[in-house]
This record gives sequence, structure tokens and C-alpha cells, in this order.
Amino acid sequence: MLRPAMAPEDHEGAASLLQSFERRFLAARALPSFPWQSLEEKLKEPSGSELLLAILQKTVKHPVCVQHLPSVRYARCFLSKLIKKHEAVPTEPLDALYEALAEVLMAKESTQCHRSYLLPSGDSVTLSESTAIVSHGTTGLVTWDAALYLAEWAIENPATFANRTVLELGSGAGLTGLAICKACHPRAFIFSDCHGQVLAQLRGNVLLNGFSLEPHTPIDSRSPRVTVAELDWDKAAASQLSAFQADIVIAADVLYCREVTLSLVRVLKMLTDCQRKNAPDVYVAYTVRSQDTGKLFVTELDRAEISWEQVPPHTGKLFPYEEHSAIVILKLMLNGQHGV
Repeated sequence: MLRPAMAPEDHEGAASLLQSFERRFLAARALPSFPWQSLEEKLKEPSGSELLLAILQKTVKHPVCVQHLPSVRYARCFLSKLIKKHEAVPTEPLDALYEALAEVLMAKESTQCHRSYLLPSGDSVTLSESTAIVSHGTTGLVTWDAALYLAEWAIENPATFANRTVLELGSGAGLTGLAICKACHPRAFIFSDCHGQVLAQLRGNVLLNGFSLEPHTPIDSRSPRVTVAELDWDKAAASQLSAFQADIVIAADVLYCREVTLSLVRVLKMLTDCQRKNAPDVYVAYTVRSQDTGKLFVTELDRAEISWEQVPPHTGKLFPYEEHSAIVILKLMLNGQHGV
């Protein structure tokens, strides 16, 4: 017996739901953030079982996931919840769901897990980190909303970075920079941070995403020259900053306390002085967590006579982060000239 054809709006709704599950699972977002209620409604339709199988292929069976699995515990919790939603609907059991769960139950938990972010090109940025920070599959890996937001803005504005040398301050695990390296074709990209463990993880993630850190390795014409530098904002010297010869400087989620904010402005002021004739444009993204977030930063920028303006919001949402987050990108003009 033929099933009735799915209406166009139903196709669109299912595709949107599938994409949401895919992006959130690969990025190991908190399970409560998934659109479970929308899924429950879809499972009541005749095509509900087909949708579940499609979700399975876009999550646990996704090629990126097969190669770089989120934590085993996270995958187990996800599949258990998916099976509960399926069992709540009067329909035939789906063997594929139970087989997938059995495979995960037999898998050994690694000390490292992964989260991946899909790019418009079909490529992905994958980050590795310790499973110790994953909390039983209920909190996921909820970090870096401003970093994701800045990466989205960069992908929408690739000309800002194309054929330029980019310095990232406070790179962390490298999410924003790796997205720019893969999607915006910079000439060179300098990741920087000051903590030994962070730098080691950062180097690993750069290599994991197919970039070389060897200075004499032949560079593909489409691939930037990538370096990882130790940069302590409190100890940075003008000579070190000048040697980077950055055309663009970026930073995300670095305004989390007064001391760090003051240190950042110190570095920006130093960049202004040592590259006065060819000062880079700077883009700083941060999540507004309170009314005071960013207030000290702009006050200190004004004190240092660094011009700034807020970048208009971009239109595309590629990555899963909290919808309610208020995120701001400021463009700083170190040469004192306002942007157009």
C-alpha cells in the first residue's frame, strides 16, 4: 500500500528537524537543547520511522561521527532518549536503533572525545578534548558561543580575511581560527594562547584538521601557513607583536574578568604603537552576560584612544549555540580611523 505523498511543508519541516539533530549531535550540545517536542509530533506521522532512521544516519552513523566520535557516554544517552521517543509511538520496532545502541554499549570510552562543526562547503571543523569535561551526556560541550558567532560572521565575510595574515588572541581549542582557515583563505594564520596545556591541545587540533605546523612544508595554494604561538598578554613585547605582521586580529570570549580585559587592551595599544603605519583591524566577539559585560572594555578602548564600532548582525546561522545569547562583535580601528 502506497503512503500518501508528504506535503512540501512537511518535507521542509522534516529537513529542518534533521539538520538540527545533525548539527547538535556532532557538536555534542546538551541533550535537552535538541528539538525533542518537534520530533514527537513528527513521529505521529506515517513517515515517522523513516525520519528516525534518517536521524540515526545524520548522528551516530554520520561519517564525521564514525571517524571522530563524541564521548561514548554522550552517544549512549542520546540513543537511549531517541529509543524512548520511538517506543512512545505505537509502531513497529526499528532494529537499527537497538543495534546502534548495542554497538555503543560495547564501545570503550576513550580519554578523548570530539565535537564537529559542519561548514557550508561540506567540510567540517573537528575539535578533540578530554572526556573529563563531559557531564553524563546531559550538559554536552556547551562552550564558545561567541567563538561560533564570530566564525559564522567570518564565513559570511571571507573577503575580510582572504590573502591576509590573521592573528588570533586567546585561541583556546582553535574553533574560530580553524573555520577561517578552511573557509576564508587567509594567507597565514597565527593561533596564540599562553597556557601550556591549551597550546598542546591547540597544536593537536590544528593537525587533526589537516594543517601542517612545519614551516618548510610545501603549502597548498589554497591552504594558509599556520603557526601556534605562545603569547602572554601581560608579558608580550612590542618586538614579538610586530614580528607577526598581522593584517587582521581577532579574539572571542576573552572578556571574562577585569584583569584579562585590561591585559587585552594593553596588547591592542602595543599593536597600535608598533604597527602605526600599517595597523591591523581588530574584531572582538563576546557574549553579553550582564549589563557590565563589555562596558569596561569600551571604556578602556576610549581611554587608549582606540576607535571602535559595533558590527551589524549577520544573517546566517550555521552552528548550534544558545538562541537567547546576546553576542556582540566590535570592530576596532587601531589607526584611529573609523570604518566606512
